[in-house]
Amino acid sequence: MIIEKLRQLHILGSVVVMPDFFVDRIIRLESREKLGNLLEQKTKFGGGSIRGVPTFDIKGGNAVNVAYALSRLGVKATLFTVADEMGAAMLRQIFSKFGDKTSLRISAGKHGYTTAFEFPTGGDKVNVMVSDVGDNASFGPDKISSPEDAAILRNADAVMMANWASNLKGTDLAEHAFRSSPSAFHFIDPADIETRKQDFRDSLKRLSAVTDCLSINENECNSLSDALGLGHVLSSSYTQDEVRSAAKKISEKIGISTDLHTRTGAAWSNGKESEFIHAIKVEPRILTGAGDVWDAADIIGYLAGLDPSERLLFSNACASLYVREPTGEPPVMSKVFELVERIQ
Repeated sequence: MIIEKLRQLHILGSVVVMPDFFVDRIIRLESREKLGNLLEQKTKFGGGSIRGVPTFDIKGGNAVNVAYALSRLGVKATLFTVADEMGAAMLRQIFSKFGDKTSLRISAGKHGYTTAFEFPTGGDKVNVMVSDVGDNASFGPDKISSPEDAAILRNADAVMMANWASNLKGTDLAEHAFRSSPSAFHFIDPADIETRKQDFRDSLKRLSAVTDCLSINENECNSLSDALGLGHVLSSSYTQDEVRSAAKKISEKIGISTDLHTRTGAAWSNGKESEFIHAIKVEPRILTGAGDVWDAADIIGYLAGLDPSERLLFSNACASLYVREPTGEPPVMSKVFELVERIQ
């Protein structure tokens, strides 16, 4: 049933994603402690090089990653973002393989840079990111105000606001984009809101009437639940029931359907009903960007009319295929269908 619904999906306009673009440098560490020791040794000697650390650069930014994942899955995407000449050339080269499946609307400015440290801890792998957000911090409605932009939004099937946390004009941007696309599905993934969680809570009051889905991970869940007066709704060793309950409590409080994706599984709730689907266990080869692939699949699931359990299963399958590949390349739909057929 999942595969049949997805095969029948027909996008009339595009899925619009905005606004952040980063160049990501991934640094893989054997342990956090080893890096600390090496830094301390080099500091004692007055500096120097630490060699032999696996490092690679990839395209980044939640919006760019979601647009790329949508394109890999065969869905037409429009990306609104900001970049300098070098960054714009990089984006055009990256998305050129999709032809007219992807439309790039690039404002001139400074894109962001992120260094992500990946290392094992407590039996899992985590990534800690250090970022310079550049002009992503001030991407407001003025960046999507041309007649062509208005037509794209008016005809969009879905509009996603990504990385609200890095954009001080994010609430204005989301409200403008959502009100300019009255027939589209409206989706927000705020990214790490810890330092702005009260602001985000207040913004949701303003945006709730025009937002269809809030997508968050476990850290964002606890930040938001704190701001809502619910305390930490997920413990350090949270269970399936906690994840399901957390999604329900937050959705009930904010009046927006909530999708919560975690390392153990994903939950959905509209404040009354809720669903939970376990994650597909794999050995992760890459961590950065997994939530973006999950979001891309989630949006497709909504547009295809999947019910909540089908949609969570599909999204988990896409994320699982992504994290098991060290190349940072999201899956194509045929590979997702193969996995879904095996696990259903």
